[in-house]
Amino acid sequence: MSFTHYWRELMKSLIALEVISLLLTFSARAQSDAKDVAQYPTKTIRMLVGFSAGGGTDATARLFAQKMSDGFGQNVVVDNRVGAGGNIAADLLAKAVPDGHTLLMTVAAHAVNASLYSRLPYDPIRDFAPVSLVAAAPNIITAHPSLAVHSARDLVSLAKAKPGQITYASAGNGTTMHLTMVLFSSMAGIQLVHIPYNGGAPSTVAALGGQTQLLSSSLPTALPHVRNGKLNAIGVTSVDVSPLAPDLPTIAQSAGLQGYEVKEWYGILAPAGTPMAVINKLNAEIARLLQDSTVRDRLTTLGFEPVRNSPAQFAALIKSDIAKWEKVVRTAGVRID
Repeated sequence: MSFTHYWRELMKSLIALEVISLLLTFSARAQSDAKDVAQYPTKTIRMLVGFSAGGGTDATARLFAQKMSDGFGQNVVVDNRVGAGGNIAADLLAKAVPDGHTLLMTVAAHAVNASLYSRLPYDPIRDFAPVSLVAAAPNIITAHPSLAVHSARDLVSLAKAKPGQITYASAGNGTTMHLTMVLFSSMAGIQLVHIPYNGGAPSTVAALGGQTQLLSSSLPTALPHVRNGKLNAIGVTSVDVSPLAPDLPTIAQSAGLQGYEVKEWYGILAPAGTPMAVINKLNAEIARLLQDSTVRDRLTTLGFEPVRNSPAQFAALIKSDIAKWEKVVRTAGVRID
């Protein structure tokens, strides 16, 4: 046997041994990963919230954290990282280890922020793995009784007769409450004057006191004041009548604005790269919890409809909302930074 032939055969043997070694390593890792997924969660889960304690997002997160702790047999703790419209918490999630032990209770503002901020420290699609929606609710437009309008059709007629003379309060520039009215004004062809406040509570106080003629707010915020006659309901922003307030009309139907819809939604995200088996296990746990009457009752009390979907459906919703709100933000010329 020549030296050259011997050398070739030796190299073939070494390569074969290396391939076998790699296959064994990959097999061991796969078995280890499968074991980790089967045992998930193996430690405390941190659920990030980008908004302050006491609000709707925080209350929803704490409800699911408690119930998931019971179901998984591991603590699920809420970590409020407030600021930048939820971007601080989202950035922390994007940079977290993708093992399912760091999650984010996100909201519809996640899609709005993609165009509201000129620069984000993360990609709102690529850096996250959607798990599932957990709840949703429409916004509502209400009027102070002094305005003497009782429907969206009445409001459109009055606004066309008095362009730029009717004011509305919202929870602030760039909030979904603000963009609710931007979309409404654009589709109806009317001009309304925006008076932004620092949060839902002060904007509601302003509307109740007649400092503004209209209020754009979440349904749970305004509904008690509609029920006691202090505000008139113009309509809810869902396509169909909301089961949370079945007696209230929709803006789309009342004003004849086909396609008009704004829904606040709440859902859970994981970091991109989280094993699909972990995502599916989380999704299944959410599905189980949403069948729990105590969870459903609590969400309804908070003013939300219990909603669950698949990871793929949630991803599609985020993408479609980003595209939708990009057009609205551009129309309004709104920028936060």
